[in-house]
Amino acid sequence: MDKNEIYAALENVYDPELNRNLVELNMIKDVSIDNGNIKIVVALTTMGCPLKNKMREDILSEVGKIEGVKNVNVQFGEMSDREKEALFGKEKNSLNSFENTTILAIGSGKGGVGKSTVTANLAVTLANMGYKVGLIDADILGYSIPQIMGIKGVRPMAIGDQAIIPVEANGVKIMSMGNLVEEDEALIWRGPVLSGVLEQFMNEVYWGELDFLLLDLPPGTGDIPLSIMQEVKDANFLIVTTPQITAKGVAKRLGIMAQKTNTDIIGVIENMSYFECDKCGEKHYIFGSGEGEKLSQELGVNFLGEIPLLKEIREGSDKGISPVVDLNSPIGKIYKTIGEKIIAEI
Repeated sequence: MDKNEIYAALENVYDPELNRNLVELNMIKDVSIDNGNIKIVVALTTMGCPLKNKMREDILSEVGKIEGVKNVNVQFGEMSDREKEALFGKEKNSLNSFENTTILAIGSGKGGVGKSTVTANLAVTLANMGYKVGLIDADILGYSIPQIMGIKGVRPMAIGDQAIIPVEANGVKIMSMGNLVEEDEALIWRGPVLSGVLEQFMNEVYWGELDFLLLDLPPGTGDIPLSIMQEVKDANFLIVTTPQITAKGVAKRLGIMAQKTNTDIIGVIENMSYFECDKCGEKHYIFGSGEGEKLSQELGVNFLGEIPLLKEIREGSDKGISPVVDLNSPIGKIYKTIGEKIIAEI
């Protein structure tokens, strides 16, 4: 055997957080061969990498397939600052281009309509459909994505001053203020500071290649949603509402605000549309009906679908388990249909 065989095998081993192979990332610092005994030195972005054991197992598996290999010894070191700068870029705001990424900003006229739950489940749905998905919890003060996605208390990993690696769950890369502060810590910040946090989340977090980046906006029509719409100029907008007339009225004001900032509105999603009886299967429109579709008509945009009021959605959000992991389940099919409509519209 020769080193080329080993490097070819290592091209099948990926850094789980950067989603690129170790050779491409220039992480392989030395390979030596001694009578079938292989020694491989890997330079990690940080020695505190929580998934280095996974990398070790993958290296042993791939290199162990080569004929004549008797033993594989993996040693870990850490990249130099210069190597990290070469990988991530020396200047901040240079980590991501989002050139091939569709940004979906998801908002609601008022709180309590399940916007964050819809955003989280839509992100998981798109990931399960085979897309590379990121999710920013842009509701900096009222974050709920960590609870819904089951990542409460999980800290993102910092690679020196070069980059922050987002938390990943259900195939979705996630960044939330809820993963940076203590659970009961009160945040009292003004609009410009909040906008700055979103800018950091977009530019100083290493997202890698993404097909979709979802932004869970704060509810309402105030300064923060407006600032986000103005700053993220290429964002496509989704409006989440419920069937009540009052919810629809506030959501319409949000839609008009989006139109005034020249933000493209992809469509309207109506959440908690109906309750389906477990015993008889009859649909009960307990909050009214048709307002989401009326809103889409008044704004001149697509109506993307109705999401029912389901016990498993509430339980999943409480437990941090997405009910749409199975796209063939009843609720999974609803979200998949919405995802397909979004993709068709884009």
